[in-house]
Order: sequence, then C-alpha cells, then structure tokens
Amino acid sequence: MIRYSCDMCKRELDPDEDLRYVVKMEVYAAFDPTSADEDDDRDHLQEIQDILERLEDAESDEIGEDIYQQLRFDLCPECHKKFISNPLGREIAKVFGFSAN
Repeated sequence: MIRYSCDMCKRELDPDEDLRYVVKMEVYAAFDPTSADEDDDRDHLQEIQDILERLEDAESDEIGEDIYQQLRFDLCPECHKKFISNPLGREIAKVFGFSAN
C-alpha cells in the first residue's frame, strides 16, 4: 500500500478519505536573446523545449540542477488552499488603515 503525506505540513494522507493535490513545477534557466540574435528567425524557446524533452527522454544528468529541475509535491486540502493563495510564499503586505482627514 502506498502511503502519502503532505509535503508542507507532513500530515499523513489516507487515500480512501483524504483528497490529495499534486503540484508539479519546472524550474529552468532563462536564456534571453542578445541584440545580435534579434535578426535570427529561429524560435529559441522551441529549441530549449526540444533540448529539455530530449534530456527528459534520455533521463540524462548532463544538465545540472542550476539549469533545470522538475519538482513534485503532494498537498493536503488545507495546504493546497494556502499554496494557491500564495504560491511563492511571499509575506503578505500589511494594509494600513489611514483616517480620512
């Protein structure tokens, strides 16, 4: 039997009773074209995508984690709500209440 736990709060999830959410992320280095490449008709984003797909198919370790990472997380319903409302984990700015003078 496969056991799941929430990757945020570490609560064990019962597959028969608990709803489980899966978050998949791809993090990769952005390669911005230089001004010399602006005249080039190549689709650089498509080329990067093709390279990543080939590497994914080959399951190669040629690209380091500083260039490309695939991440997967299991979340419980409560942590899913928190993640959706603030996916980058930023501190929410405090709202100041000013009186009308």
